Amino acid sequence: MNMAWFYLILAGICEVGWAFGLKYSEGFTKIGVSVVTVVVMILSFILLAQAMKTLPLGTAYAIWTGIGAAGTAILGIFFLNEPRDFIRIICILLIIAGVVGLKVFSGEK
Repeated sequence: MNMAWFYLILAGICEVGWAFGLKYSEGFTKIGVSVVTVVVMILSFILLAQAMKTLPLGTAYAIWTGIGAAGTAILGIFFLNEPRDFIRIICILLIIAGVVGLKVFSGEK
């Protein structure tokens, strides 16, 4: 796999991490969680920037946000007891399908 795609996937995973960090930092009132959240946030941006050196902006950004949105929603269902209704699951699957579609049809080798 091209390193840019590897960086992009890691950036998306970090986005999920900092989204959860925001939740658990309680508005940045918990210092330890807040510091970890900011570090993971910065790492996510650095990895995204590395990926964007070779990947198209629209593709990279859409995949980054898609991984973050779908990943956060899925983990929210499993760990935060968020709603599991059918329409919500379908919408998450549509996000995942969009991310996969962008990767498959990106024209990158």
